[in-house]
Amino acid sequence: MLSLVVVCAVAAQERKVQNRPYIDQRRWHYGFLAGLHVQDYKFAHTGYVTDDGQAWFADVPEYSPGFSVGVLGELYLNRFLALRFTPALHFGDKRVVFREWTSGEEHVQNVKSAYVALPVDLKFSAERFNNYRPYLVAGVAPAYDFSVRKQRALLVKPFDCYVEVGLGCDFYLPYFKLIPELKFCFGLANLLDKDRRDLTDKSLMKFTESLERVSSRMVVLTFYFE
Repeated sequence: MLSLVVVCAVAAQERKVQNRPYIDQRRWHYGFLAGLHVQDYKFAHTGYVTDDGQAWFADVPEYSPGFSVGVLGELYLNRFLALRFTPALHFGDKRVVFREWTSGEEHVQNVKSAYVALPVDLKFSAERFNNYRPYLVAGVAPAYDFSVRKQRALLVKPFDCYVEVGLGCDFYLPYFKLIPELKFCFGLANLLDKDRRDLTDKSLMKFTESLERVSSRMVVLTFYFE
C-alpha cells in the first residue's frame, strides 16, 4: 500500500508539456478582467443622543454581489516579480440600516456605488510547475465613486484609497492564460461627510451626528484573461 501511495505521488508530480512556455518573459502583458465583489462599510459611532433621547447606530446587515470589469497591464520585473496596473469599474450597492437603540426603529438607505479604481499592485509569483503558478499580490488602489447622492441620511465622500492584499493562480491554457484571484481591499479614508448643507430635512442630521467615521471595504473575486 505504501509503495502504491509513493508511486501515485511521483506520478502526480511528473513534468508535462507546458502551454505558452515563454509568455511570462514578455516585457509587457495585456489582458482584460471580469469578476464579482461585495462592498461593505465599517462604522465608528459617537454615541450621540438627540434632544428627545434617541441614539442611532448604523450597520450593513447583508451583502449584495456587485459586478467588476476592467483591463490588465503587467510589467515584467524579474523571474518572480511583476508590477500590475488594472483599471476597473466596480458596480454594486450596500444596504445601510440605522437602528434606534431602545425602540428598535429603523431607517434604511440603499447606497449604490460606481467606483472607478486604479490599482497598482506588486505580484509575487512562485516557481511555475507544469501549467499553473500561484502568486500573492499587494498594492494600493485610488478610487472615485461617481454615484454619490445628496439629500439622504448618510452622505459619503467620493474619493477613497484602498490597501489591497490577495492571492491567485496563473493557469496556462493552450491559447490564453486564465487567472482567478481573490483580493481583500481596505479603505484608508474617512468617507463620512459631516458638512450637510445639502439637507433640506434637518431631521436627518441625527444620523450624521451619530457617526464619527465610515470606512469602506471590498472583497473582489476576479478572473483575468491574458
